[in-house]
Amino acid sequence: MFSAPRVTACPLSPDSALHAHMQSGDFLDCYCVASTATPRAAAEIITAFPGWAQILVKLRALITAPFGLSQDGPKAEDKLGPFPVESETGTELIAGFDDKHLNFRVSVRSENGKVSLATWVHPHNIGGRIYLAGIMPFHVLIVRNALARVARSGRAPLQTA
Repeated sequence: MFSAPRVTACPLSPDSALHAHMQSGDFLDCYCVASTATPRAAAEIITAFPGWAQILVKLRALITAPFGLSQDGPKAEDKLGPFPVESETGTELIAGFDDKHLNFRVSVRSENGKVSLATWVHPHNIGGRIYLAGIMPFHVLIVRNALARVARSGRAPLQTA
């Protein structure tokens, strides 16, 4: 019988590099799933959006294009999907960029048999806050789906009896 991986909300690790970005009033969420995938391997799975999420990304591009928002992220030597990699250690990969309406970063961490995906957003103006509110229901669906795909990738911890 198929059982969906258990994706749960969890606190951001106290060691996360995202803490250096945090300011009062910022958005932050974090979800976890059982997996031993490395941060890079998990991030590659996370940014390989399924078809339904790709449609949402294309819809976002159509809606935001008149406002001059970035569609593919800035140029960078190391990118995962549209997101430039800002830093990478053995336990955490940080990717994202600053745009005119908000600053955005994700943290993908792997430690103690769990992979976590945290999202940090710092809106610059009312446009950034409206954008964040508008995408929030889709954000949660995409994040939970992404972590479930990480867990199903075969890099889950061994079950002990």
